[in-house]
Amino acid sequence: MRLVHRGVTVNARLVMKAKKNLIIVGDRVLVDPDERMDKTPSGLYLPPTVKEKEKVLGGHVVKTGPGYAIPDTTPNESWQMGKQEIKYVPLQAAEGDYAIFLKDSAMEIEFEEKKYLIVPHSAILALVRTELSEEN
Repeated sequence: MRLVHRGVTVNARLVMKAKKNLIIVGDRVLVDPDERMDKTPSGLYLPPTVKEKEKVLGGHVVKTGPGYAIPDTTPNESWQMGKQEIKYVPLQAAEGDYAIFLKDSAMEIEFEEKKYLIVPHSAILALVRTELSEEN
């Protein structure tokens, strides 16, 4: 089946979906906040006033930025054409880590109807990384 839209013939069988991709820049980390921090280990739910007083939060790292950009200190030569590739110092945080970070430094965002926190790498206090190993 063919459709004509604004003078352009379009094949009706071809259906394209746009996929949004969230790109984290610089030394920032995208964190899925831990919802379990809303209640105590015994199962009591904490009121919002108690949660506001917390200074430290935790959550799983979903994505990381490329890291800290390294300034290019090499002199530019007139015979060199094109752009130099930017180099980065990688971050310690990796996807899947559990991050413990300062709440005041985090920025809350909503992406595709889900709440996330963007945290600067310098605000992360500790990382919990699960590594699998074979038992002998």
